[in-house]
Amino acid sequence: MAKPIVINYQGEEAKFSHKKVDRSKLYGSKKRIQLDSVGENCLRCELTEDGSTLLMSGMTSQGYFDSDSNWIPNNELIGMDLNGSLLSKNPSTLGIAQDAVLSDVESLLDLAVDSIYQLDPEEVADSIQALLKSGKALRFPFNYREDYHAELAYLVFNDEGHFVLIGNPTKPQWMELDQVIEEGFEDEVEDDLDFEMF
Repeated sequence: MAKPIVINYQGEEAKFSHKKVDRSKLYGSKKRIQLDSVGENCLRCELTEDGSTLLMSGMTSQGYFDSDSNWIPNNELIGMDLNGSLLSKNPSTLGIAQDAVLSDVESLLDLAVDSIYQLDPEEVADSIQALLKSGKALRFPFNYREDYHAELAYLVFNDEGHFVLIGNPTKPQWMELDQVIEEGFEDEVEDDLDFEMF
């Protein structure tokens, strides 16, 4: 079982077990299964460009091929920023109390949500629960597993229970015309067309 999500707000803590919410849990799902000529399940695989290696499902999650077709396992990969500088990994936040700040729910509109977790409260301070029931949200850093990019999480509460929405903040860019074109119409338009001829 995964470690809990733990937050700290003004010296009070809340701890939640969690399960991911996805479309299949909300709406159900269907899966097409490809069968071979004798009725056995087909397995997906892919042939590398040079035709020398057959990649089975799940193999690429263990590492990557570089441009020279050399296999690089995940534990040897490093992260770099756009300037070519090395990045350090952010540790997982699960099981470790994260400092939360008060946020209004409207700020969620600027979050590109990647995942949603339904929470089961294990321990929630009364002050935190009262705050969530009043319609406020608590924002805190979130990283499911150690990697190079931590995300933002918003803890919210509604009639269905506690939820955490996880993603990256966005800044909308509004586009405007450089020059507004004003339409001008002549007061009177002379028409040489005689409708009686129709």
